[in-house]
Amino acid sequence: MIINFSLQNFGSVKEKQTLTFEADKSEHLNDYYIMDVSGFRLLKLALIYGANASGKTTILKGLEFLRDLILEPEEKKTDTLDFKPFLFDKETPNQTSILSIDFLQNGIRYDYEIEFTEKAIISEKLDNYNPKKANVFKRKTDLKHQFTEIKFGSKIKKDKTFIKTLESNTLWNNSVLGGFLKTNIDSIELNETIDWFKTYLKPLVYTRTELEGYITSKIDNNEILKKDVINILKKADFHISDIHIQEEDKELPDGFIEFIEKQLKASNERVKKLKEEGKITSVNIDFEHTVNGNKYNLPIDLESQGTRRYYGFAGLLALLIKNNHIIPIDELEASLHPDLYIQFLLSFLVNSENSQILATTHNREILDNKDVFRNDAIWFTNKSEDCSTELYSLADFDTSVVRNTTNVLNAYKSGKLKGKPNLGDYYIDLD
Repeated sequence: MIINFSLQNFGSVKEKQTLTFEADKSEHLNDYYIMDVSGFRLLKLALIYGANASGKTTILKGLEFLRDLILEPEEKKTDTLDFKPFLFDKETPNQTSILSIDFLQNGIRYDYEIEFTEKAIISEKLDNYNPKKANVFKRKTDLKHQFTEIKFGSKIKKDKTFIKTLESNTLWNNSVLGGFLKTNIDSIELNETIDWFKTYLKPLVYTRTELEGYITSKIDNNEILKKDVINILKKADFHISDIHIQEEDKELPDGFIEFIEKQLKASNERVKKLKEEGKITSVNIDFEHTVNGNKYNLPIDLESQGTRRYYGFAGLLALLIKNNHIIPIDELEASLHPDLYIQFLLSFLVNSENSQILATTHNREILDNKDVFRNDAIWFTNKSEDCSTELYSLADFDTSVVRNTTNVLNAYKSGKLKGKPNLGDYYIDLD
């Protein structure tokens, strides 16, 4: 599980901002929100509210970027990292950026921090607590002398061959963990860390993410049971009684391979396989609807956007309930009715045990329902005067602003909690 995640000089985030899943002392909705793990009281859910362009998605992108740094290392040291530092002053763009995360893996706490620019990783460290704090490794990159040094902690026994192999595979723009992925050497601590990023932390779900293919492939591979997805869809009032998945092989049109190679500017393994097979497999998905005792099949392309999105969410929900994952979701409410939005959140909170959701949202109804939310699970992003992002929790406000009797939705609408747009009047002069 995630304990804390911090960003500094990343996108709209200038000064260090930290989001924590550590619960406060409140006992409110403990049975549904709280996971007691290795001495930590951790929340299953964190929702981020805020105006457009206030930095909500930046928080999620930071987590996604960190995952990619580790699992998808650059192949060439001349490749630049795909991010931008804070750009709205003259000094900060020239400074380094920092991401750090604390998480639990198999009952052990790990603290990981990485400092970087667009061209290189400057420093990196990994600590664990087993049970006392110990350094796993520290890394420094000397760009001037073209040298990367990796030192392991005294409790981590590694020979010189291990370290030399790791250093030779760790490019300037690679994390040590990314470099480790390129080797055949073994390390319990590094394997555990990489496994957490690969298995527990899932890719960011955007509003434009087409989840249908992802969930269908999981069903096809028996990683998700089709009956579980159907059961979740039935509870959401879609009248879907079955899902029919059919694969169909199609011949490649003339010039298709050449077009793909031109777009990729190279031939990869996928293209080579297409050349060998000379065909492409398409997947057709039909939803079976039962209406007045009669069954009708409808192709997924003819379903509403809400139905298609919730089919994806039903699959995510099945994953979250039966496995341990964290899934970041941007604009959770997109294409969903407010009641269905609540249905999804409550189904997750009631049925999951060791999974987490981190989501951005504009749906304010939940703020008016203390039977559904805890203060420490509600976060806000506010765009400050210098256009940088401030991140804070509803639980950070003292009783002069938020009491037990406070109508949080009204307080948010009135601007007491900030995190809302400062709009002008409705008159527009186009002369």
